[in-house]
Amino acid sequence: MIKNIYQKLKEVILENYKTIFFFVILYIIFMWPMDYYIITGGGIMKIGNRIVVEDSYNSKGSFNLAYVSEANGTVATYLLSYVLPNWERVKASDYTYSENETIDDVEFRGKIDLLVASDNAIKNAFLLANKTYKITKNLVYVYYVDENSKSKLKVGDQILKIGNQEITNLENFQDQLANYEIGDNIPITILRNDKQKQITASLYESDNKKILGIYVNEIHKYKTYPKVKIDFHKGESGPSGGLMEALDIYNKITKKDLTKGLKIAGTGEIDEKGNITSIGGVKYKLLGAEKQKADIFLVPNGENYKTCLKVAKKEKLKIKIISVNTLKDAITKLEKVKE
Repeated sequence: MIKNIYQKLKEVILENYKTIFFFVILYIIFMWPMDYYIITGGGIMKIGNRIVVEDSYNSKGSFNLAYVSEANGTVATYLLSYVLPNWERVKASDYTYSENETIDDVEFRGKIDLLVASDNAIKNAFLLANKTYKITKNLVYVYYVDENSKSKLKVGDQILKIGNQEITNLENFQDQLANYEIGDNIPITILRNDKQKQITASLYESDNKKILGIYVNEIHKYKTYPKVKIDFHKGESGPSGGLMEALDIYNKITKKDLTKGLKIAGTGEIDEKGNITSIGGVKYKLLGAEKQKADIFLVPNGENYKTCLKVAKKEKLKIKIISVNTLKDAITKLEKVKE
């Protein structure tokens, strides 16, 4: 039986090898990676599915994170972007800070941006709700490495120690570096790929300052009352969900329901002080919210808001667009929305 199947398969291959070879080559060509990301549209996701708050208050409606769908650039997707409407090409270099950076560096930075957004969302939501929170731990990560840096650090390294001193926050990190001079070999203990490792680095002079040639970011671990757990999926990243995270958390820890039974979508980065700052891809996020029949779209004031108004006018969208400057501003405007 197996022998007959093998013989038949062999005959088919021999009779059609030119055709098979052609399609294999064609597949390889069209799937060949290119240094592009292809934006293929937008959508919304119920942010409450990622955030669990202990003993939370119920909502009649929902907060939804507006997002942009991206595909890795290949010859096929690159060519299709010239044909299909609303497919946009973005160079991979637009996401990198230097020629030496890789896509892995970009993707890790997106993960850090997401964690920072969650940090700021928790902090500002609890402050405005007059609820208790405290920082229990700080984690310091390498966010960017300058091409002139004289170190073996990589984007994504968690800095554990400088010399024998444990690094507990950004201020502590800077204080420890101040103990060294230009050219000194600085022993740094890092966590890379879940393994501790010791590397060396040295300071150099730039603009009359001693620098290591890296940018680091700090991630906080919080203890909150009530407890909050945020759990995004592996492929999700970026800072633009901060506003909607903060609103969902605030809504779950306060009695007044800001949603009022509405489907509220939005986007915007939130900083430590609760300011809402602009993001990319807002056109696709707005169109995705409209397609998913959201009632309201929250967007950072300024260019993002102006873009949304132009798109809404051109496409004759029905969704209500609200500009926001801060988290407090967003809450105040939602309180005024009629059910």
